[in-house]
Amino acid sequence: MSTERVTFKGHSGDMLSARLDLPEGPHLGTALFAHCFTCGKDIPAARRIAGRLAGMGLAVLRFDFTGLGHSEGEFENTSFTSNVSDLVQAADYLAARGMAPGIIIGHSLGGAAVLRAAGQIDSLKAVVTIGAPYDPEHVTHNFSDALPDIIAKGAAEVNLGGRPFRIGRDFVRDVQEEKLAPAIGGLHRALLVMHAPRDSIVSVDNAANIFMAAKHPKSFVTLDNADHLITRKEDAEYAAEVIAAWAGKYLEMRPPAPPIGAPEGVVRVAEADPEGFLQDINHGPAHHTVADEPLAYGGTNRGMSPYGFLSAGLGACTSMTIRMYARRKNWPLTNVSVDVTHDKVHAQDAEENGDTTRIDSFHREITLEGALDAEQRKRLLEVADKCPVHRTLGTSSKITTALAN
Repeated sequence: MSTERVTFKGHSGDMLSARLDLPEGPHLGTALFAHCFTCGKDIPAARRIAGRLAGMGLAVLRFDFTGLGHSEGEFENTSFTSNVSDLVQAADYLAARGMAPGIIIGHSLGGAAVLRAAGQIDSLKAVVTIGAPYDPEHVTHNFSDALPDIIAKGAAEVNLGGRPFRIGRDFVRDVQEEKLAPAIGGLHRALLVMHAPRDSIVSVDNAANIFMAAKHPKSFVTLDNADHLITRKEDAEYAAEVIAAWAGKYLEMRPPAPPIGAPEGVVRVAEADPEGFLQDINHGPAHHTVADEPLAYGGTNRGMSPYGFLSAGLGACTSMTIRMYARRKNWPLTNVSVDVTHDKVHAQDAEENGDTTRIDSFHREITLEGALDAEQRKRLLEVADKCPVHRTLGTSSKITTALAN
């Protein structure tokens, strides 16, 4: 992805610092991300989720709320309501750029804020919460010892995650008075609730309450062993992949017209993990997958290898060709399966320095189910060799390469 550093006016006129993560390929939709309490736009969970969504065609705006990170203003003077207003201002900024958000994602208290803000952002089609509290007052448990001083003095300094913050009386009173149930019940958008059952900061009961208060369409996805801040890379990537797959059902992610000479459009492959080999693969708005290498070859084994995709293409084309022929002949073929093996290893091939003496050998084992006679089975086996991918692999192909600007 590429990232723009941008600023926009927050609820009080202070300039808020933001990053707009953009997909390398076609822009298929826009997401707005709200970080957790006293966190920031650059927290690993926000950065990783934004990166994975950008790899799937979604632009993502993540920003520091007023008084946090690189944004202007005093955190002491903010409240839950002001955070909601900052989110609305962020959505307005995106709309002014012709990128009105279709999905809004909130982490922890940011999740509670997006539930409140969603009703004020007309472009939204989908809302996602990650580890969000059902009752915003829950956040005061982090500084319960300081509450008497905050109420008595108007503000007090507290230590959160090893950093000092001044919390104001207005913030405490605001979260104490806030009730999200009406906003959740009147959301009128698709809702995805994500939560880790072992979350020790915000218990999973909060997710259950949010889910029960919402009307359909709504979905719940467990984050298994993830911690509250989603610090593990694999947990953040899993969350992003689920969000992108789920959101595709509700967002109008329309790709540009395919270029001349490529009727199926462009298959775009972008690096997703510079430390390994994980790749994002996009083909239009509805088709996303990942490629990787096995652990033995330095990968993380989170997707099929390049040779695995090559074998899959041969197997899929073989099965489709057989089905098309049997359907045209009205033969009683009830099911087809194709097992494909390939004799080359993976990344080692890149070390052969252009050695052309080796050939690729693919072996297909085809299973045909149904009341087919011997002649029909023989003919379908012959038809398998006529599949277009088989023909492509069986002959030389021309590959041209150019360096993009």
